[in-house]
Amino acid sequence: MQHVTLAIVEDDAVMMKVLRAYFAQQADIRLVCVAACVEELLAELEVALLPRVLLLDIGLPGLSGTQALPLLKARYPALEVIMFTAYEDIEHIYQALCCGATGYLTKGTPLEQLGAGVREVARGGAPMSRQVSRKVLGHFRPTPTTHAALLTPREQQVLQGIVDGLSDKEISSRLDLSTLTVRTHVKHVYRKMQVNSRTQLLSQHLRGLV
Repeated sequence: MQHVTLAIVEDDAVMMKVLRAYFAQQADIRLVCVAACVEELLAELEVALLPRVLLLDIGLPGLSGTQALPLLKARYPALEVIMFTAYEDIEHIYQALCCGATGYLTKGTPLEQLGAGVREVARGGAPMSRQVSRKVLGHFRPTPTTHAALLTPREQQVLQGIVDGLSDKEISSRLDLSTLTVRTHVKHVYRKMQVNSRTQLLSQHLRGLV
């Protein structure tokens, strides 16, 4: 079995205890590093196995999660970062996406969904909590002046799947389309929205709406 390697940065001792206990029970997820701040994480990564996925809090002692994101992405480009935070406002969501976060899950997320989010981001998805997705979706409702207005109804459905954090395979299942067809629609969405990736799609089009 191929494990998803995971690191967690969380300064709340009770929350960390809960997360440790949960992920210890997941046969396909291996917790390789835990830290209470970004500075501690950076020190540990000098000697620890580089994780595939990082759960990163925003409100931390020292560097905040969003302040640390550009540094982490520059130093470890393959690291996929999920923000795991109590903040649900669009300013924090936008800032995290612009700084390189792949997912955004709130601390009210059930543990089972948190585990699913870790697995999903390792497969190329971009998981978001339901309430976060709703806020992002609200900003993607097209107006006559937006690129989104150029999308066909099917492309709008594919866009919604992307914003929901679904992989191409999951979008194909939702829309009853072949994965190849979904990938073609995704390419059209990227071209019309003038982006090159899922993260850029989310961050670029939230920029003027904060």
